[in-house]
Amino acid sequence: MNEATQEFIRQHREEDVRLLALKGKSRGEVDLPLALQQIAGWQTARRKLPSWAACDGLLYPPHLNMEQCSSEQTARYKAVLAGEGDCFVDLTGGLGVDFYFMSQSFEQRIYVEQQEHLCGIARHNFALLGHDCSVVCGFAADVLTQLDHASVIFLDPARRDQHGARTYSIQDCTPNVLELRDLLLQKAGRIILKLSPMLDWHKAVEDLGNVSEVHIVSVQNECKELLLVLQRELTGPLRLVCVNDNSVFETSPIVGPLEDWQASEANSYLYEPNASIMKAGCFGEVADCYGVRELSQNSHLFVSDYEIVDFPGRGFHVEAVSSMNRQELKKVLEGVDHANITVRNFPMTVAELRKRLHLKDGGEVYIFATTVSDGAHRLFICRKIV
Repeated sequence: MNEATQEFIRQHREEDVRLLALKGKSRGEVDLPLALQQIAGWQTARRKLPSWAACDGLLYPPHLNMEQCSSEQTARYKAVLAGEGDCFVDLTGGLGVDFYFMSQSFEQRIYVEQQEHLCGIARHNFALLGHDCSVVCGFAADVLTQLDHASVIFLDPARRDQHGARTYSIQDCTPNVLELRDLLLQKAGRIILKLSPMLDWHKAVEDLGNVSEVHIVSVQNECKELLLVLQRELTGPLRLVCVNDNSVFETSPIVGPLEDWQASEANSYLYEPNASIMKAGCFGEVADCYGVRELSQNSHLFVSDYEIVDFPGRGFHVEAVSSMNRQELKKVLEGVDHANITVRNFPMTVAELRKRLHLKDGGEVYIFATTVSDGAHRLFICRKIV
């Protein structure tokens, strides 16, 4: 990148890339396409990777690579998961965000990526970041075969096929971890896999075997990552960890069918689990840990007689409970013209229920429409616990 292009980036990196592109006239020695890519990349990094954005001179790949890379928040979580050791190997390097954070506490660091242009970006960026490591351009399976041993191996298989369409199942990703599983377990004491949050983690555990830990990571109540830890020898029950920002719920999944949790309408607090709990499906474990009851097995809403400050999700004070009877609804909703509506296991959509209740969106009232354990449809009129 020449000096004119670098200067253009410095002068315009706060501006709208689309407007800069529309003005795309000849600018002397400025490589405008490259400049626009770097400006867009820096703007994404400022949001997702603040410590990288603060380092001048880093190179950023095209938009798709930037959108697919981990955020600094989730990468730092994986760094704790990786721990420390002699050698850390990332077989699917990409932009190198996960590698950079996860390999910090290892003596030897090996980044592997099959695309040469990403390797070039990685060499440049790691040098500027002062991150001493080996950058290897090659296929994951080939490098794994030649590898002596590693403390931790990390893989984030590409979840797009040769036509660019999204894939989700393990065997459809590149590389196919199911084919490499035995060799991975031979080469490292601990393997960390980052998989699509769309996957059924139960099936992934069954397909892979040797899974010691499942981590479901959400940011601002949006499920971002499914992380599986594989070990050659399992020494205890499966560890299930549900993370949403600073909220962490850890359990060992209950084996066998769960009882049908029930609750009376007299309970005065209602709780909605966060996205990681919903993805994990560990509702019986949550009920057991926090002493709450699930309204029904398919509602995934909990109630209690008392406030639980550290519940992993949102908490509400129940002011009234109503059937769909018109007169009863008129009484409990008197004076209410706005409400935030959620439906769970209920025969109407939010839009249909809002129209039926003649309520606008928003306000301080929250209505949870669900089916309770005896099959009755109920509306829980609540206010959020401050």
